[in-house]
Amino acid sequence: MLGMYPTFYVPGIGTAWVMGIIGVIHVVASHTSVGASFLFALLETRAYRENKPELMAFIKRYGAFLLVFSYIIGSITGPGIWYAITVASPRGVSGLIHNFVWVWASEWVYFTVEVIGVYALVYLIGKVDRRTHLMLTWSFALASWATMLLIVGVLSFMMWPGHDAWYRTGSASDAFFNVNFFAQLGTRTGGMLVMAALVGLMVASRVKDPLQRRGVVGLIAPVGLAGGALAVVMFLYYLQTLPPNALVMLDAHLLPVYGKSMVAVFAVATLWLVFAWVCPQRLYTSLAVALFVFIAVAGVWPEERMRESMRKPYVAGQYIYGNQIIARDVPGKGVTGEVDRIAAHGLLALHPFIPDRLRKPTDANRLEVGRLLTRIACANCHSLEPGGPLRSLPDKLHEATDEDLIAAFLRGPLRHGTQPYMPRIDLPEDEIEAIAHYLAVVDSGQNVERLIAAQQHGEGQ
Repeated sequence: MLGMYPTFYVPGIGTAWVMGIIGVIHVVASHTSVGASFLFALLETRAYRENKPELMAFIKRYGAFLLVFSYIIGSITGPGIWYAITVASPRGVSGLIHNFVWVWASEWVYFTVEVIGVYALVYLIGKVDRRTHLMLTWSFALASWATMLLIVGVLSFMMWPGHDAWYRTGSASDAFFNVNFFAQLGTRTGGMLVMAALVGLMVASRVKDPLQRRGVVGLIAPVGLAGGALAVVMFLYYLQTLPPNALVMLDAHLLPVYGKSMVAVFAVATLWLVFAWVCPQRLYTSLAVALFVFIAVAGVWPEERMRESMRKPYVAGQYIYGNQIIARDVPGKGVTGEVDRIAAHGLLALHPFIPDRLRKPTDANRLEVGRLLTRIACANCHSLEPGGPLRSLPDKLHEATDEDLIAAFLRGPLRHGTQPYMPRIDLPEDEIEAIAHYLAVVDSGQNVERLIAAQQHGEGQ
């Protein structure tokens, strides 16, 4: 038997959208908090050196906003991500935990320091001496950035190790310091400063004193612009660290869809920061909020979806496919590839959560078997309904109703792994025919659930 788990599928939107929606909200909140921690440190350093206590009032206001915006939302969506990925990609999560358990343990320590630090920073303003508070603020900033640094090591490994050392040794350091690590860390560091500056402008728009507003914006805006420049430079470097399958996905599917919008978001963010820097007296709250929402939605969502999509067909380390099947041997971890075993015996025989009545396709259960196999093999990356938002599989097949045509695709490119961004799915003939039958029925517009219910009722009689 394979070490597989029950398949989680959300009808209509597919599995990955659940993770994606929660993840994007978390990224906006978490990146803002990390970037804001450095803004606090810079503002307070200026307040300390230039004796500008009015800046501390802004830090307290921004910090109180951050507690609600970032830490409450982040505290909800963080566990939400764990719940979502655990049910949607259990073997992927298991692979990451077996590599990075102590990295995550360290990250939780830094996160604890970060959470305590933001509360202390806000509520101890004016209650401890300035030097002590400044040290507290810089400690908060460094702890915040450390949490991101450690998580980036995990996320960059998910793209690929970039070398053969980890497959041989299984070492956490070989996994963590991969070829993608520094490029992604730099890109996210620049992005966090941009997000923090945009949120800072929203808070600054509520400052009534024009001189105080000018002083605050005069620091926030250039930090955001510098962060944007760093993000662009490091993103260009990031592109040089991607595996071949990611570059194919990027060029063929992602840049044609998201390329122009990403450039537009960068241009809007840059112009907005420059405008606020030059004309802080025209920093209206409604405009600041609208532009933040636009940049957060139109910028972060495509960026995160592109990053998630580029590592396909893998979910982690280029050894676990998105459908949870082990793609290759990893001697350093004692992991054995499963593709050839599945080709020899089939998913129906090896998957532990197949009902006994469905382990052998028949004319009576072929549609139900096909639905189950398609969910196991395809639903982690595709929605299975026509018009679904997440790479709808019927739409990808141009709603073909010819079973032989669909089966030919399964026997050809998928069986031999010639599609670089799709997993190698090598199945026995009866399982191929069941999947082709199910997809043909879906593409024909018939109600699959009703047909399966009718067949089960007929079997019961």
